[in-house]
Amino acid sequence: MSEAPTLAAYYVFLGLVGAERLYELVLSRRNARRALERGGREVGQGHFRVMVLFHTAFLVACVVEPLALQRPFPGALGYAAFAGALASQLLRYWAISTLGERWNTRIIFVPGDTPVTSGPYRFIRHPNYVAVILEFLCLPLIHGGYLTALLFSLGNAALLSVRIRAEEQALGAEYQQAFSQRPRFLPTASRPDTASPPP
Repeated sequence: MSEAPTLAAYYVFLGLVGAERLYELVLSRRNARRALERGGREVGQGHFRVMVLFHTAFLVACVVEPLALQRPFPGALGYAAFAGALASQLLRYWAISTLGERWNTRIIFVPGDTPVTSGPYRFIRHPNYVAVILEFLCLPLIHGGYLTALLFSLGNAALLSVRIRAEEQALGAEYQQAFSQRPRFLPTASRPDTASPPP
């Protein structure tokens, strides 16, 4: 298969992912408004602005690197990365559908809300962030974007360390108790109710 058709197909896929992100911003604004109307409190506004710019720059880099550095389609690795990128979208929307109106790109905690422990949250604390990690790794690699995958994965790890700390602190003691036996990112072989607390 020649490079032009694979690159065009890759850009179509990137366009679909970009459209998803725009939809999620609209959904997030609606959910944020409803949460604030219910007495929700927001934290982490400073790093949220950085995350929006970072995620936008990531999609731009996914577009630029294959074209500017003439990255060829990497064959089997590209197909594996595409499968991983699709898996990240499925996991993301499993988390979104499980949280319903409580899903948000911002950190807004409504006092009195009980932690959601169903869906993917039965197995890990942060399925949405696992989806983001997988996407940052796989999406650029579909068409050989090795630099984008490496640099933005490292940057994403730094941002998530700040984000998760702020989020878990905002959710409070009830959340900590409900999720004390669930790992943050990778499910274990043990049952969720008997697993050892993460380090």
